[in-house]
Amino acid sequence: MIRRVRPVRVRDAAAACALGAVLTACGAPDAPHAVRPAPSAASAAPSGPPTLAPGPTGLTPVFKNGPRTQGRTVALTFDADMTADQGARAAAGERFDNPELIATLRTLKVPATVFMTGRWADEYPAQARSIGRDPLFEIANHSYSHYSFTGNCYGLPTVSADRMRSDVERAYAAFRKAGVPDAMPYFRFPGGCYDRQALKALAATGVTAVQWDVVSGDAFATDADAVARQVLEGVRPGSVVVMHCTRSAAPATERAVRQIVPELRKQGYRFVKVSQLIGATRGRQ
Repeated sequence: MIRRVRPVRVRDAAAACALGAVLTACGAPDAPHAVRPAPSAASAAPSGPPTLAPGPTGLTPVFKNGPRTQGRTVALTFDADMTADQGARAAAGERFDNPELIATLRTLKVPATVFMTGRWADEYPAQARSIGRDPLFEIANHSYSHYSFTGNCYGLPTVSADRMRSDVERAYAAFRKAGVPDAMPYFRFPGGCYDRQALKALAATGVTAVQWDVVSGDAFATDADAVARQVLEGVRPGSVVVMHCTRSAAPATERAVRQIVPELRKQGYRFVKVSQLIGATRGRQ
């Protein structure tokens, strides 16, 4: 379930960042990232996707945005949200996918990172497979259940600490079952809510937690112009923009993207995937 956008209080002061919450063609085309994902979430080998090193206390590292001084790059990310208990709503006809959005990204040749729940992959395996096998995109982990990893996170059900790791691993299993060959070792907390306990619980998976610095405001929005304005006003070099690939809960996203992409290209921005921003950041460490 996606909630309306409002600020999130991140409980881990050491990793605190200004978050928005969400819940659940001009110029030359941007070339897809050449590096293919590693086969395992725990893989951090140099030949695999770039990840950030754990902190000195061994906690899962948190990534918010890329370098501000290495050119005008921006990563559009899309959360494919579906909570574990929403099967009945899907069976009744509610659409948690957005194939028109994916088609528009392909038409505009925009690389993007899709943070997908395992439940979404179970519901739409053909779409998950198509996205995961398209070099324009990369699939990352948004949990299996879309339950919160902290308490008091936009009314989401909560996953217990002893099941956090298995929830993430179950999502990767769902991707493999759907035919996604190489999901990335990146994880986005449902609602953007996390604390020290959650970062500790996921450390063994080897993922880098990915947040954002630009909130699109597309959750439940019907005004595509307003969504586009919010993104265009917030983007800076190295930004990570959070949007949604959930038709019923973010119906204006595809129309907003058709405004955002040409305008940012006109401003000299180049669209990249999260892996490229993390790689650029790691290169400066």
